[in-house]
Parts: sequence; C-alpha cells; structure tokens
Amino acid sequence: MSLLGALDMLLQGVLTGGLYALFAIGLSLMFGVMRLVNIAHGDVIVLGAFLGIAVSAGAGVGLLPVFLLVVPAMFALGYVLQRGVLNATLGRGILPPLLVSFGVSIMIENILLELFSADARSLKAGGLETQSISLGAGLAVGLLPMLTFSAALLCTVALEYLFRRTPLGRAFRAASDDLEAVQLQGIDHRKVFALATAVAFAVVAVAGICLALRTTVTPSDGPGYLLYSFEAVIIGGLGSFWGTFIGALILGVAQAAGFHWDPGWGVLVGHLAFLSVLLVRPRGLFPRTRD
Repeated sequence: MSLLGALDMLLQGVLTGGLYALFAIGLSLMFGVMRLVNIAHGDVIVLGAFLGIAVSAGAGVGLLPVFLLVVPAMFALGYVLQRGVLNATLGRGILPPLLVSFGVSIMIENILLELFSADARSLKAGGLETQSISLGAGLAVGLLPMLTFSAALLCTVALEYLFRRTPLGRAFRAASDDLEAVQLQGIDHRKVFALATAVAFAVVAVAGICLALRTTVTPSDGPGYLLYSFEAVIIGGLGSFWGTFIGALILGVAQAAGFHWDPGWGVLVGHLAFLSVLLVRPRGLFPRTRD
C-alpha cells in the first residue's frame, strides 16, 4: 500500500468513525446514567432517519428545518418513553429493561414497516452529499462526512460539558454513582433518568438524519447500527464520552482497512478489532473509572 493510499484509508476510516460516534454516544449516555443497555437503540437511530425523511418529503422543507423539527420531537419521545415505560423496569435486575427495550425495538421496526414499507430510502440534501473538499496530493474528502464528523465532535464536547459543568450533569453523575443518596436529597430520580434518555434521543436524532443523508436506510437496519454503537462504547470504555468517540474512530479505521484489503472483510475486521480490545482491556481503553 502506498503512503497516499494509507492516508486516504485512514481519513475515510476516521470520517466513518465520526458517524459511528454519533450512533454510540447516546447509548453511552444511557448506560452511564442508568446502567441501561437499550436494545432498541439501533431502531431509534433508524426512527430518527425516517422521521427526517418524512418531514422533508411531507413538509417540503430544507435540511435545517428538518433538524429543528426532528431533534425536539425525538427529545420529547425519549422523555415520555423513559418516564412512562423504562423507569418501571429499573431496579428489578438486568433482565426486565432488556426485555422491554427489545419489545420497543420490535414495535419501532414494525411501525416503520407499516408506514414506509421495506423499501430503502434516503434524505436528499440538495447536492451536499456529492460535494467534496480537495486536500491536495490527490486526496479529497466528502463535505457531508466532514460535517457529520464535526457534528459528532460537537455533540461529544457538549455532552462532556453538560456532565461536568452543569447542575443537570451533576444530577446525572449523582444518580449514576449513588441512587439512594440522590433520593435522600429529595431529587426525583425518575425525572433525571427521563431527561438523560431525552438528551440521548436528541443526539440519536442527529445521528439518524446524518445517516439518511449519507446512505439509504430500511426499517430492518436497526440491529446492525446497535452492534456498531455497542462496539464503539465497549472499545472506548463504559461511561466515557471521549472514550466512546475514540472507540468509534478505531472501529471506523479498522473497517476502512478491511475494506481496503478486501471488500468482504471490512465489517469483519471491525469486529476483530472490538474482540481484540475486549480481550486485552475488558473495561475498554478509556473507562470512566480507572483500574
């Protein structure tokens, strides 16, 4: 492989990792606050994508209004789902939340199939998806992947700031570390959990729209995106936003290397990278609490 080819592979892998980071940080947020592995996470990503497609087609609006309409709608959906359904399953062992979120996953997929059929769809951006930026020396990057990477970086910085610098973030960390102490302080942990899920769903909405801009989506794609999200979180370290971001980049680069060697190896190499990290560092590369 030439140096130019290696640089191009690395660049494309990093940009793909930016999309995976958008997928994963919402999952990391929910696990970090509630110790909840949301099995429906991949289907929520697909739901965000189809909401963006429906708003764009139905209202005939541009890309910015799509974000302004879909992100608050997903925020509200996350709040209602956590407050009305998932909160009732917490504190009863690991199985009830998994079963309920699995049921939510099946429900979302079947609703999308009824509304949109099994056809693959995408979101048009007025030519943005085909524009590129030349870096010289024969290297070029797509403008949309660059914007997606920037969105992932911005969301990671925003969530890190929210957790470390705001009263809501302190409530999130307190609920995660010692739920009984939070309850003794008179804080409604159910509301805290609902707000955490709402924020996670808002980020997932951004991920879903970016996904629909970059590729086609079908209602049955959710499990694959859940797997990529889970792998990025585990590689980076549970509860760490920056760790999740870096883990997503590692996954993206691994897949890009696999695709460069053989078109059938890309996803497999990503899985092998995940398993390698899991064997060496079971808690991930950058867990929130150190060994």
